Amino acid sequence: MPDRPAYLRIADALRDQIRDGDYPPGSRLPTMTELCASHGVSEIVVRQAIALLRGEGLIETRRGGGTIVKVSPPARRVAMDRYRAVTRPLAVPATTFTHDQRIGWNDYRLDRHYTRTNADAELASLFELPTGVELLRRRFVFFARGEPQQISVNYLPWDIVGDTPVADPDREPWPGGTLAQLEYLGHPPTRVEEAVRSRMPTPEEAETLHISSGVPVLAITRRMISRARVLEVCREIVIPADRVVLDYSIDL
Repeated sequence: MPDRPAYLRIADALRDQIRDGDYPPGSRLPTMTELCASHGVSEIVVRQAIALLRGEGLIETRRGGGTIVKVSPPARRVAMDRYRAVTRPLAVPATTFTHDQRIGWNDYRLDRHYTRTNADAELASLFELPTGVELLRRRFVFFARGEPQQISVNYLPWDIVGDTPVADPDREPWPGGTLAQLEYLGHPPTRVEEAVRSRMPTPEEAETLHISSGVPVLAITRRMISRARVLEVCREIVIPADRVVLDYSIDL
């Protein structure tokens, strides 16, 4: 059986050292020169190995800072409980995002952009409303501890939110998030539906969320329903797949 290419053997060795804790999160890998000398290969071979590990989301290369083992403790998105957690009485401000990330309010930042738009065929179907109905579109970028972690684009019927504080971007972040906003409007959600798929990020998503090459995202389409009416559609919630664990529990 032929020997594995040198760059794969070097990547295997570095991967094992990272996973065994020899290079813990935040630590710097040996320099290119040191790796070439220790493995007896050219710089091109080492670069191939580094590129492979970068594509796996294990490391990142910083200009002037060398190659660093990524620090990315995954958020835990507990599907059955995350929405209940922020509808209970809260001693301190929180949202589903701060709950997932296990951060306090001071470690949370939300960039936002609001526009009015009309429902295309897909949105109209999700809302169960006619095509062209007027909606408020809100694009959010969520930050935890100063780092961008999630993008979401959500829509709300203009006849519900128009000329209310919910349509004012300066009121964000709103404690309790969209759940609390709908309750404030007199339409507390009674059901949440989510559909999850994986895909590769768009160039804009990769740039915004600082996603390493080769890392896919989870794209979540969500509907919030109050009794019989769909009051929110999120198309989509985008999270890098190496930064989140989806937890599900089902009572039988």
